[in-house]
Amino acid sequence: MTPFGRRIELGTLFDDAAARGVPTAVHLSRPLDIAPGLGTVHDLPALAGLVRDAAGWLAAAGAGRGDRIAIAKRDHWDTVLLCCAAARIGAVPAPLSAHLDAAALDTLLGRLDPALLVTDAARLAASRTAGCAPESLAARTLVLDGGAADVDADALTLDDVRGAPAPAPYRPPVDHPLAIMHTSGTTGVPKLVAHTTRTLLRRLAGFEAHRWPLLSARPDDVVAGAFSFVHGRALAWTAVALAHGPRELLAISAPGWDEAGPLLDRHRPTVVEAQPATFVRWRSRLGDGHPFDRARLFISTFDAVHPPTVRAFLGATRHARPVWLQGWGQSETGPLTFRFLSRRALAAERDRHPTTRDLGRPVPGRTRLRVLDPATLRPVPRGAPGLVVCATRALADGYVGERRRFERKRAGRWFMTGDLGVLTRDGRLLLLDREADALPEGSGTELEDVIEDRLPGVVECVVLSVPGRPSQPVVVAEHGAPDPDAWRDAWRDATRDLPELAEPVVLAWDEIPRTGTGKVRRGVLRERLGLTPETHGTGRWT
Repeated sequence: MTPFGRRIELGTLFDDAAARGVPTAVHLSRPLDIAPGLGTVHDLPALAGLVRDAAGWLAAAGAGRGDRIAIAKRDHWDTVLLCCAAARIGAVPAPLSAHLDAAALDTLLGRLDPALLVTDAARLAASRTAGCAPESLAARTLVLDGGAADVDADALTLDDVRGAPAPAPYRPPVDHPLAIMHTSGTTGVPKLVAHTTRTLLRRLAGFEAHRWPLLSARPDDVVAGAFSFVHGRALAWTAVALAHGPRELLAISAPGWDEAGPLLDRHRPTVVEAQPATFVRWRSRLGDGHPFDRARLFISTFDAVHPPTVRAFLGATRHARPVWLQGWGQSETGPLTFRFLSRRALAAERDRHPTTRDLGRPVPGRTRLRVLDPATLRPVPRGAPGLVVCATRALADGYVGERRRFERKRAGRWFMTGDLGVLTRDGRLLLLDREADALPEGSGTELEDVIEDRLPGVVECVVLSVPGRPSQPVVVAEHGAPDPDAWRDAWRDATRDLPELAEPVVLAWDEIPRTGTGKVRRGVLRERLGLTPETHGTGRWT
């Protein structure tokens, strides 16, 4: 049983925590977009009051029980508060990333058919510049910032709804839709994943909210989160933090050091969860006086993390035995496997098999994995590569607007992850690639690991498959374009025993197209480099 009892409710999440006297102080990297005048430090009773206020706004804007509310605004933790407010009135929140291009946003809104679009002036302006009109795809629109002169005559502003009373909280049946989250969208328009109270809160957040050794936050912990707050992980992370009650909770809404650095410096977190791309950007800050010196636990989410990044952070903290928790899962499934990495595990190089490709074992009693032959879809022996399928009771309810696509990925209780991997004889999962990004010469993810490990000046490497020619590596150099002669020699030495690769393309960090979770949009990158859109994979299972 969790500290909430058997019922974790999204709509009353902050009310319930405040009623239990949870002493957690919430610190923000910048003020809330929905309440900028309240500053950056909040207690739980005040946040519960803000959720109630927001519930009144949404109801006054015309949203009600069973309606879908699309939330498309600048990324911030207040998206979680808006989701709680929507759930409180019985509506179904659908947060959408600010990184979506205008056409993708319109596609998702078309699938959602929302009763209300909650947005900001910047999102509307960006869409209009691209010739799109997201407000036309919702019955009503509420703009969180700007005055009446900045929005269409039919749109509402906060001035129109502020002060409206909040309806009594509604608790939906556990198997009814609770929230709709979208996938990262590395291969195209993201999928809209519908979760219920049972899948998202009871089975995902509820499991994590138990008191687990090492993993659970302690009363004296300072817990920091720096990831996309429009994704389902943000709801689970918040619910679990309120269950554990750490001393402080740090919500970092942008990875840039000008915003993240001051908050981290002031509060010196002991538990840090972030996207791998964010950890990569922060590696250069691990010099004297860095803010991670007290960290005991690092958690990476959303994407593969490479050995140099893990090694750097574990080596930088002054904690005697720090741990890195590497989880693997998907928006549709939640976590499927986990593995704890230590300094010792990463101390010795393992030739062509870096330890971060080993994703550990399925969550005991919660998930099961199989590997299938991609052609026949029959199970392959342990140790053989193939398509990874999973079975979990936390599987999402489906894709909004793409039900047949979801059902094509299911076979009874088994669900196609779209990843390629190997199950070892003792049950560990070795990740190879996304099927859509497969390389004929082996694992592209492993090649990226090896290249980053052997070239200290490379902070990121992406290997793109190109049918009919060697695969194309793209690298981000830490200090910009390297000296050509020195770089040529270093590259030759680092790749001497690897499969043949094309000459690497060196780009700056900001030249790599990314999703809101920091993942590389490989299809867009291929287009920018003038590569064929075809790959060695089929993309059938994305």
